[in-house]
Parts: sequence; C-alpha cells; structure tokens
Amino acid sequence: MPKWDGLRDACPAVTHEKKAWEGKLEPRLKSELWVKALIRRCFTAEVAAYLRHRGEAGAGAVFIIAAKDGQAVVYGRGMLADGRWGWRRASGPAAIAAAEAEAYIERQRKFDPDLWVVEIEAPALEPFVEDPVETSATE
Repeated sequence: MPKWDGLRDACPAVTHEKKAWEGKLEPRLKSELWVKALIRRCFTAEVAAYLRHRGEAGAGAVFIIAAKDGQAVVYGRGMLADGRWGWRRASGPAAIAAAEAEAYIERQRKFDPDLWVVEIEAPALEPFVEDPVETSATE
C-alpha cells in the first residue's frame, strides 16, 4: 500500500492553492434567518418592513426595496467597485418610481424565482445592514 503522508510535499501546487483560499471564505447565514433579522431590525427602529416575496430558505438571493414618498431604490447584494461585498443599487444610480421598482423585481423573479424581496419604508438602507451600501452618483 502506498504511503500518502508525503503527498502534500510532492504536490506543492495543492498546498499553495489551499493556502490562497484560507481565510477568504466566510460562513453565511441562511437567507431566511437574515431576512427575519432585517425585518426585526427595522421594527426595532420603528420603520415598517414587509416581506414581499419568500424565496429559498437556505440560499436565495435577497433584494431590498427602500421606498419613501413614491420613490424607490432596489438593492441587491454584490461586488462593489472597491472589491468588497455589499449592497449595490440594482435599480440604477437614482431613485425610481415605485412602479418601475415593481417591474424590476418582477423581471428578476422570472429569472430567479427563489429570491427574497423585502420592502422597507425608509429613504436609505444604511441604518439596517452591516455591509457597505453603494451610494448614488449624485450623493
């Protein structure tokens, strides 16, 4: 029987690749738990929050609609310009009409029926999430 103890030494590319990934993968909360925590955080701040669409409990994508006075911004989690993960303005740099936000979400749901949609009645998302939030080009 071959002895496998020296395999790592014999194949340095394998150990190099493993070391490159160490510390870069983060454990993630299940989408359902994260959404429940977001809604609770909003309620604690006395801001109305609604679950508009329930997605896949374990790993469904999450979209957040921040709406106030007929204007809305749709946020989705993704890579920001500086290379960090955060909340991108999926609906564009400026606020859009609530009907346009609704149409955007419907297009996304046709593409991915497992996504979660949460609406909050607030002009900004920053107070309710810990990850960085992409700001508009006009701010």
